[in-house]
Amino acid sequence: MTDHATAQPPLVQVKDLCVDFQTENGWLRAVDHLSFAIPRGTTFGLVGESGCGKTVTAMSIPRLVPQPPGRISQGEIIFNGQDLLKLPATAMRAIRGKDIGVIFQEPMTALSPLHRIGEQLAEVIHIHRQVSRKDALASAGDWLLRVGIPDPAQRLRAYPFELSGGMRQRVMIAMAMILRPQLIIADEPTTALDVTIQAQILDLMRSMLDEHTSLLMITHDMGVIWEMCSSMAVMYASRIVETGPVRELFANPLHPYTRGLMQAIPAIQRDAKRLSHIPGQVPSLLNLPAGCAFADRCPHVMPQCRLNPPPPLRPVGKQHVACHLHNAKPPAATT
Repeated sequence: MTDHATAQPPLVQVKDLCVDFQTENGWLRAVDHLSFAIPRGTTFGLVGESGCGKTVTAMSIPRLVPQPPGRISQGEIIFNGQDLLKLPATAMRAIRGKDIGVIFQEPMTALSPLHRIGEQLAEVIHIHRQVSRKDALASAGDWLLRVGIPDPAQRLRAYPFELSGGMRQRVMIAMAMILRPQLIIADEPTTALDVTIQAQILDLMRSMLDEHTSLLMITHDMGVIWEMCSSMAVMYASRIVETGPVRELFANPLHPYTRGLMQAIPAIQRDAKRLSHIPGQVPSLLNLPAGCAFADRCPHVMPQCRLNPPPPLRPVGKQHVACHLHNAKPPAATT
């Protein structure tokens, strides 16, 4: 797979996206004016703590946010030059699966417990291609082999509960990849798996990507971002606080929240006693402070951080950061 941007327009452009949910206590903004782009043939990571809006962002692209209680209240999602938010439902259904594949976090909630594995894989093919049931099942069996599931004839007849967690996740990868979509969205694809299976799943995903396929990896695991992604965005409390190439961002995190995430990564060469954590709690999205949402947890907080919302993302080298720390004007020269 090619991990560098080309002169072509990005495969995906998310512009000023806002997603709200209606709750008993009023409307909650889960995604607040997000913008990012994913070039063709690249891997893009979206990282942040649980509840920051990563999954809602990812599910907005194929328009899988449940409405109600959710609504996409603002923005554009440009995919292959067309705004997905303006397409009728029938056109959107034709794009899902065929052009955009999704690997969900927990296969048991995404796979139907009432249908055999073969039926579910064959249905994906039937929706988008005019093929016989026999040919669809044969293709499904081939893909089970490709994702490392032995004895595909037996597995095609199995129900999801009869497979291990690792096998179910492999089925989800096969289901997402079976039509060779241009974009794969992977939402915490290894969270529920043990470390050995995690490594196998990541290796499998990496081997199935090529220069025609882009990957959006949703995770809270910075190690997964390092292994899988060429560029990334860091989310905090529904907003992106920093973006940039993975190597540069790991080497020189600019936003205090990103620094905190990096300092909390265990490493063999680092003294375990020196591992740090980010103090405090993520504020409720129903009651965000007037200023920066990270102010109460930030070791570099300044008065303007509590009074004013963070500035827009601005370039600093190859990265972009939304932080007053990098937006302050230098002091005036004294005479």
